[in-house]
Amino acid sequence: MKLFDNFCEYLSDITTINKDIISVILLTVFTLAFFYLVKMIITYFVKKRMTGRGEYVVNQSLRVIVNIIEVICLLLIFSEYIKSLMTLISVVSAAMTIALREVILNFFSGIYIKAKRPFKVEDRIQIDNIKGDVMNISMLSFEILEVSTKEDNGQSTGIIVTFPNSIIFSTPIKNINKGFKYIWNELVVKVEMNCDLAKNKQEIYKIVNNLETIKSIPRKMKSQIAEANTNNRIYFNKYDPMIYTKIVDNHVELTVRYLMHPKKARYVESVIWNKIYLAYKDKKIDLYLGD
Repeated sequence: MKLFDNFCEYLSDITTINKDIISVILLTVFTLAFFYLVKMIITYFVKKRMTGRGEYVVNQSLRVIVNIIEVICLLLIFSEYIKSLMTLISVVSAAMTIALREVILNFFSGIYIKAKRPFKVEDRIQIDNIKGDVMNISMLSFEILEVSTKEDNGQSTGIIVTFPNSIIFSTPIKNINKGFKYIWNELVVKVEMNCDLAKNKQEIYKIVNNLETIKSIPRKMKSQIAEANTNNRIYFNKYDPMIYTKIVDNHVELTVRYLMHPKKARYVESVIWNKIYLAYKDKKIDLYLGD
């Protein structure tokens, strides 16, 4: 400590800056550098020992703890100057509030998001016409990995979109995963008017019910809705795949309704259509191909 004092005194003689001010500046720099190094070390060791969601959660939790300790250390360094600093802040508080109102609003909105959790990391949400998967939530903003909106269940575009936290109070946010992680999807199959309707329906039911990505979901969905009902009134009277019939012009539309994971929608639809095509080639389904 004596060596540090001598060094501060030496710098004071050279720069003519008060020794106490130099001491505070150096301690601040050392503290920031030390905790930056600690965060890098934490990231390194967590990355070596964990992967995926576990890595993200542990890394973020440890960083929050380190940030709190860092703030406490900085407060101790500036303890002698806090009273003067508070006096200065009280003089310019009105101007600061106006200048930083968006930052302040985003900060408290971030606290609301963490506490109320209208969405969380990995949820698929939609804001206006932008849909994507939540990647990160900070105290001022959150980021989503955009998915295509050309179709109901698009795939990632690779574009990262950043929103200020305060948007949750000004724009409706659609959370596709909140409460439970499965959604209803519908697929329209057109068949000939004079076909054996019961046979066609039976073949489509067989295709859908035999898919591993679909047949286990109704049981899981019932369990999730039972849990969600403790806080929200959610009710479905049927969980298994259904087919609705509608006559349109000179053909029949069979709307297949089934539960699925929203992030697997395109894959599931592709598998179903491939199997329907094969069934059509085997003359098991009478697809309507138009005039």
